[in-house]
Amino acid sequence: MISVSQALDHLFALVRPLGQEEVPLIQAAGRVMVKPVQARRDQPPFAASAMDGYATVNPEVGQKLEVIGEAAAGHRFDGEATAGTCVRIFTGAPVPVGATHVTIQEDVTRSGDHITINEAEHGTNIRPAGGDFQDGQIVDAPRLLGANDVALLAAMNIPTVTVAKKPKVAMISTGDELVMPGEDPGPDQIIASNTFGLHAMLCELGADPRLLPIARDNEASLKTVFGLIDDADLVITIGGASVGDHDLVAKVAGDLGMERAFYKVAMRPGKPLMSGRLGNAMMMGLPGNPVSAMVCGHVFVAPVIRAMLGLGNAPAPRLQTKLAAPVTANGPREHYMRAEVTPEGLTAFERQDSSLLSVLGQSNALLVRAPKDPERQVGDVVDYIPL
Repeated sequence: MISVSQALDHLFALVRPLGQEEVPLIQAAGRVMVKPVQARRDQPPFAASAMDGYATVNPEVGQKLEVIGEAAAGHRFDGEATAGTCVRIFTGAPVPVGATHVTIQEDVTRSGDHITINEAEHGTNIRPAGGDFQDGQIVDAPRLLGANDVALLAAMNIPTVTVAKKPKVAMISTGDELVMPGEDPGPDQIIASNTFGLHAMLCELGADPRLLPIARDNEASLKTVFGLIDDADLVITIGGASVGDHDLVAKVAGDLGMERAFYKVAMRPGKPLMSGRLGNAMMMGLPGNPVSAMVCGHVFVAPVIRAMLGLGNAPAPRLQTKLAAPVTANGPREHYMRAEVTPEGLTAFERQDSSLLSVLGQSNALLVRAPKDPERQVGDVVDYIPL
């Protein structure tokens, strides 16, 4: 068996670039921008009012000013503000030439075409031209675009962006015992849950997953489903990767030309993990136990997808916190314990069986235990992967 870090190194070595494409900005959220962009204008493009009020010139308390016009968002005042005059102005409007302040409307008394200033301003209430960003300012790449990024790029007048192509992922569940959700399972069957959880994870990561038919525990069925892989960049099989008489994935994939990179990782849950290349696709064989498959998704699949998208070769991000309850000494394999992080710290669930999806559903963290990690007490600082 190899370590988790060695397995990740092997996986990253199998990743190949996917290319890039240009998409409209409206479709860019959740995509990885791979080329930097430059702002095409200043923001704001002019000195703009930050408040509703009156554009004034060095205003003083008690001063009486004549209102000579109005400026609104999208409609500037074409004249000039001078001493003794002011311009009615609204938030976002261009500040008239000559004005030094925007005196807010709550600080004046208006009578007809004149105002009297009642309170002194502590600031100008003017947003300077280019105060947010300037023409030519660069947004670096690679960058996973979120809603805030899209808003910024729109303000920069960027209509399209160049993004990494989405990894196409073919997903294959294996086993005579499996039926799809909504079907009526026989007395010896269970529902195929792993592919649905992993499908959701892959969508969140920015991949393009698709579920292939369930492969039964015979070589003919496996070869038929493998024949549907088509143009996938990554093939994920779930189950059938162990060493039992009915675990045929490795044999069939080998018969079809898979170049295996490794098999078995010193971790729990998830020891029977396999990877290699099958034609033009990278392949990962995940264990069939539901929690094992999902943990391997967080520990291995997610970093691989991020690498495919050009976000670098890095393990799943880890955080640190204090234990809120003690944990016993760990065994010889790296352990990813289902746990809950609260303001008081981290508590590992008592039940850690790799079949318990209900426990995983209550978890918001994986407590990472190094091989042979000693008993830990309340208050000890530990590493965890947030879920």
